[in-house]
This record gives sequence, C-alpha cells and structure tokens, in this order.
Amino acid sequence: MRLPPIPPEELAADQKALYDDMKAGVSTKYDAFTTMREDGAILGPWNAWLHQPEVGAAFWTVTKAMTAFKVLPDPVRQIVILVVGARFKAAYELYAHTAVARARHEISDEHLAALAAGRRPPDLSEQEAAAHDAAAALLDGGPLSEPIYRQAVTHFGEDGVAELIYLVGHYCFVSTTLNGFAIGVPDDNT
Repeated sequence: MRLPPIPPEELAADQKALYDDMKAGVSTKYDAFTTMREDGAILGPWNAWLHQPEVGAAFWTVTKAMTAFKVLPDPVRQIVILVVGARFKAAYELYAHTAVARARHEISDEHLAALAAGRRPPDLSEQEAAAHDAAAALLDGGPLSEPIYRQAVTHFGEDGVAELIYLVGHYCFVSTTLNGFAIGVPDDNT
C-alpha cells in the first residue's frame, strides 16, 4: 500500500469533513467486508481519496450518486462490478464485491470464481449474461456494438443500460485507484 491509512485524529480539516461523510456512507452500506481499521482509519479506495480531498470529494460524490442510481437488480450490479474488477485484477475490488455478492445476493461460489478469473460463468440468467457481455465489451474498448446494446436495453431499459455504462466507467476508476496505489486486501497489518 503506497498511501498509509490515516487515523482520524491525524486528519486535516478538509480531510475530516470528507472522512466523516465517507465513514457514514461506507459503514452503513458495506458490512460484508473490512472497510476500516480498529483505530478508525478508512481503507480501500476511500483512503486514497482522503489523501487528496479536493479530488477525493468529487469521486465520493460520484460514488454516492452511483449508489443511489439503482435501476439494475443488485445481483446484476455485482456481476458488472466483478467483471471490471477482474479485468483490472483489482484485489480489493474483487475481495469486497465477492463478499457482497456472496452475502447479500447468494451468487454461487462457482460463479464468483469464474467472474474473479475473468471468465463468463456458463449458466448465467439471461439478464446476468446480457450485463456480463455488455460490461466485457465496454472493457474491450471501442463503441458498444448495436446487438449487445439492444440486448441490454431489452433486459434493462435505457436507464438500466445507462446505469450499466456508468458502473463500468466508475469501477474502472475505482480499480485504477486501487491498483495505482497498490491497495490490496486488508490484513492484520493494515
């Protein structure tokens, strides 16, 4: 980890305001995985954002907007996020969203293992397959093909496809943050 977690008592004023907002959101939304140390220092991408609060606050605002903008079913959202995390090999992202997918959405261990390995599980539902294929195609670069786009619209509507596209973009940024600052899975030494 290239940016050490910041204990709350060491935060500057602009960091403290962002920390308080992030802590409130993270602690209520993410209970399936470790987001904080025992001393209250926040982990994951949120720690990186605290180090540059003028930029971090903007990304936290987008994160909150993406959390509120929910058209896609939650299991489909998790599949999209895991497709991105796997493509980037973002350890914390895979750790966190595998835990969420397992605990809250009962996505099977076989599906989770395939997704984390960057593979498409063979027995996805039609909705899950459409989301997986759209996310994977976006990560390949270039415009999303018309057949994949139309398939996604059939399952999720225009707003759902917009959410899917924004999720892919957002989690590309999150994964890049995690990888750039070498933010891995929390352990006892974090």
